Amino acid sequence: MTFKTKLAGAAAIGVALLGASYTSLHAQAAARTVADGVYDADQATRGKAAYEAKCAMCHGVGLEGADAAPPLAGGRFLDNWKGQSVHALVTRTRTTMPLNEPGSMGMAETSEIIAYILQANQFPAGQALATDAQTQQQIQIVGK
Repeated sequence: MTFKTKLAGAAAIGVALLGASYTSLHAQAAARTVADGVYDADQATRGKAAYEAKCAMCHGVGLEGADAAPPLAGGRFLDNWKGQSVHALVTRTRTTMPLNEPGSMGMAETSEIIAYILQANQFPAGQALATDAQTQQQIQIVGK
């Protein structure tokens, strides 16, 4: 075996190990879920007030949904969003709601509404829900 062959083999092993380490780290970051306490109670309280002002007229005071507006709490909601990121939910809410004024809510207000929705779905409170896309993309919505 030549030196060049040994060097190429060592480089291939190094790349494989680096790739495995990256994959492992990425999987750990993505493994965070809404069951890990990703919002705080103050956010949920502010989110409830915003929800009541902007969302309840269509989605119901109890988040039960009505007519064409889907429920935002319970099994049907969780089945629809299970496996998706919190960022996907925030983005959908932010760009399409409220129906009479889509795109009018900022990231902080939308994140507070999502915190309230998580609370209504009985996920535990913990740290404040981050408002940046990168962090929100790493939080997965799970079923009960």
